[in-house]
Amino acid sequence: MSSFFRKAILAAGLSIAATAASAQENVMVVFDGSNSMWGQIEGVAKIEIARDVMDTLLGDWTENREVGLMAYGHRRRGDCGDIETLVQPGAATRDSILEQVKGITPTGKTPLTDAVERAATELAYTDQPATVVLISDGLESCDRDPCELARALEQGGVGFTAHVVGFGLGADQDDTSLSCIAEETGGTYIQASNAEELKSAMSSVSTAVAESTPEPEPEPALPDVTVTGPGTAVGGSIIEVTWEPTAEQGDFLTVVPAGTASGDYGPTQGVNEDMTVAFTLPADQGMYEIRYIHDDSDTVLGTDALEITKPEVVLTGPDMVLIGEDFTIGWSPTINPGDVVTIVPVGADTGNYESYITVRDRSEGSLNAPADPGMYELRYILKVDNRTVATRPIEVTEPEVTLSVPDTALAGSKFTVGWTGTVNRQDYITVVPAGTREGEFGNYFVVRDKTENDLQAAAETGLYEVRYVLREGNKTLASAPIEITTPEVTVTAPKTATTGSKFPVSWTGAVNGNDYVTIVPAGTDEGEFGNYIVVRNKTENTLQAPAETGMYEVRYVLREGNKTLATTPIEITPPTVTVSAPETATTGSKFPVSWTGTVNGNDYVTIVPTGTAEGEFGNYIVVRDRTENQLQAPADTGMYEVRYVLREGGKTLATTPIEITTPEVTVDAPDTAQTGERFMVSWTGTVDAGDYINIVPAGTAEGEFGNYVTVRDDTEKELQAPAETGMYEVRYVLREGGRTLASDMMEIVAPEVSVTAPEMALAGSAIRVSWTGTVAAGDYIAIVPAGAEDGEFGNYFTVRDDTEKDLRAPSSPGLYEIRYILREGSKTLATRPIEITEPEVTVSGPSEVRATDTFKVSWTGAVDPGDYVALAPMGSGDDDFSNYFTIRQNTEKDMTAPETPGMYELRYILREGGRVLARQPIEVLDADAALNSGAELTAPGTAAPGSTIEVGWSVEATSADQRITIAAADQAIFTWIEAVKITGEPPVSLTLPDEPGSYELRFLDVSNQAVLARKVITVK
Repeated sequence: MSSFFRKAILAAGLSIAATAASAQENVMVVFDGSNSMWGQIEGVAKIEIARDVMDTLLGDWTENREVGLMAYGHRRRGDCGDIETLVQPGAATRDSILEQVKGITPTGKTPLTDAVERAATELAYTDQPATVVLISDGLESCDRDPCELARALEQGGVGFTAHVVGFGLGADQDDTSLSCIAEETGGTYIQASNAEELKSAMSSVSTAVAESTPEPEPEPALPDVTVTGPGTAVGGSIIEVTWEPTAEQGDFLTVVPAGTASGDYGPTQGVNEDMTVAFTLPADQGMYEIRYIHDDSDTVLGTDALEITKPEVVLTGPDMVLIGEDFTIGWSPTINPGDVVTIVPVGADTGNYESYITVRDRSEGSLNAPADPGMYELRYILKVDNRTVATRPIEVTEPEVTLSVPDTALAGSKFTVGWTGTVNRQDYITVVPAGTREGEFGNYFVVRDKTENDLQAAAETGLYEVRYVLREGNKTLASAPIEITTPEVTVTAPKTATTGSKFPVSWTGAVNGNDYVTIVPAGTDEGEFGNYIVVRNKTENTLQAPAETGMYEVRYVLREGNKTLATTPIEITPPTVTVSAPETATTGSKFPVSWTGTVNGNDYVTIVPTGTAEGEFGNYIVVRDRTENQLQAPADTGMYEVRYVLREGGKTLATTPIEITTPEVTVDAPDTAQTGERFMVSWTGTVDAGDYINIVPAGTAEGEFGNYVTVRDDTEKELQAPAETGMYEVRYVLREGGRTLASDMMEIVAPEVSVTAPEMALAGSAIRVSWTGTVAAGDYIAIVPAGAEDGEFGNYFTVRDDTEKDLRAPSSPGLYEIRYILREGSKTLATRPIEITEPEVTVSGPSEVRATDTFKVSWTGAVDPGDYVALAPMGSGDDDFSNYFTIRQNTEKDMTAPETPGMYELRYILREGGRVLARQPIEVLDADAALNSGAELTAPGTAAPGSTIEVGWSVEATSADQRITIAAADQAIFTWIEAVKITGEPPVSLTLPDEPGSYELRFLDVSNQAVLARKVITVK
């Protein structure tokens, strides 16, 4: 790669960098859309004043900055998540921002902290300098600390600044939480109390934003890079290159001849996380350098010498092959998987080739010989520069191919062709008119590994040639003449058939199983067809008559060329069909219909309004092999027709009139019911089992529905009352068309429900809750934070047929409400305040244990039997409890220390929410470590079975009964194999067991039931 080309790429990179630099100046204006902006100053709403002076803020600095607009509290009441980016940061957005500000309607809360945080994130404040301008008339109202956020943004950002304009704050409002946003981030805070002061404040902030320019960071020193290549490699091969370290992403490596001037490049590869790249080397032998280039400065940071040797390859293959034949060629070695082996005429120009294979990771492959005989050569060509590095001569000769075909064949039939001397399994046999030009073909098949096959004759009669054609070059290697003659075919059908019926048809002299018999109007053009059947291996079948009467032809048509070989005339006549139905039926009911003269089992009987256009249909049944059935009446009254309709063409063959009348239906419901309760409703005059009873607010539009039941074969049923009080209608609704046939008024009234619970409970504990006035067994009792919106719920249970039950307290302390909630509509019917307090829990264990030892853990202040105690590595997440047990009704329990020594933590974990309530550190020592807590033992680490050892000690305190014992490693502490009571100065003698194994020496204070020291000894 030339220095000029490389500099061009760098110039493009600098242009992109310039764009990025301007992006570093991005600004987001955060505008207060909370409800308080409707407050007035001197008779003008604050929102209007702010809109009027926004153009003062958006000065000339917006021409070379990317500026965006974000608003909060402008869409929904009481929603702390109501924050929206109205204009994405971009160039030339001043007019868009001013237009969007005009449309802001103050509505909700003041989540200014979340808004500033989101604005900073959208400006990518951790990657580039960013400025936020906050305009607010109030303080944070969504329980976040703006000052804490400002400190975090300052510490985590790259040149982050926030300017704040406080507008129209009340005299009793402490603006510290607004001013600290600017103070913590190096911005400006200005308080404005009227329109003139706000305009001045906007001007000051505009000036501050315009003058802010991030300090350029000093250029870091470039490191030395160690580049490692193979030392020597064959020209054109692929090598791996590694380096250490990577200076910057975007750097690259190149391979150049030794002594190449800085700024010139050969093949290049960009750096990556793996710090390994692959190069395809030049083919020319000589001394080269692998260079690591710093992208921004074009500086060479590291090199490695590389010698490229001459590429040499040996080719093997046959001396002679047939034209178009596949033959095997071998090569050794493979230099590059992308190299190719080809066959070309002797003396062909370097780099020219057609038939070739890519060598990949093989040492041999298959080539296809050219179509023309002559002298050729095999070539091994390098991928890197199309250089030929090996050749081998080969002669391509003519093959001997023969064909065997019959003298004649019927038009469109299949005839057998035999052949010898297959050259390539992809060659093909074709039939073409005699004298057709070379390269053209008609019907054909591929020879593959066969020596005979069937070929489809053409549709037209005449003299033809069957040709064996070489796939390579489409060269004809053999041909044989054949005459295509006219077949003798007959077709027979009845003289008449009724419209839409199926009638018999037969034929003789079938040419091909894919030929077909069709029926078309007399005189229809050749090639067109109507209903048809494929002849296959049959001589007769049934054919579907068309829907229209008239003179037709039944034709035998050759599949090959769609040529008609035989015809017979047929007249299609109208059938005699009748349909019967009752004179009247009620809307939505099922009524009997019957018919005679069925034409086709797929015909259908339908009901439509009198005079309906042909081809349209309403409810219907398919006639199949029946003569009567039930048909569904429509929902609307009036005069109708029952029609017998031919499936073929949708033609009506018979009709009968019927009147659809209104049914007599009643529905009865109680005068009142409580919200959410189930009440009894009854009805008479059921029309259809699929009809339904529905309850809706009085005056609800037809077709709408609320809670409902299907009537089926009942006359009464329970219906669920809605959650809201008011006047309602119970309606009997026809399934067919959703039409109301009867209704009854009723009033839904509020139930009297109470809920009782203690004033206070521990976090995670079981709270006893009782209630009265149960409405429905599916209602539930829930505990939620005080003030939670209706429809929210935390822990809960279903009331069923109980009047009291235990409810699980949340894991976090605070003020809560226990609510009785109606299942229907999730409406709260009763509440009870409760304070959830922090439990006082302790957990205790030894400060040190040996790996895999069993030790005792105790705890106080248990909250719930389902809580658990866990032992986890110090600093691991609170959800790490792979080693744990459930406390149940206990106050202490044994636990096994892990195998891995280190610092761990005993944790008492609340089942509710998985919160840790108490912790105690514990150190796990090596399995053979001494454990000292008031004394220390001195003894050998190993000794022989049955030998006597001396044991020394030191102890901090004395008592009436102190002993040194030897016990099995897993033996209970105050049991032993042998014990010596201390009566004097150390040492004492102990006889070891005869059985080899691991044992423990222990210093026991028997009087105080304490273990003061433990030491492992191995007997072997």
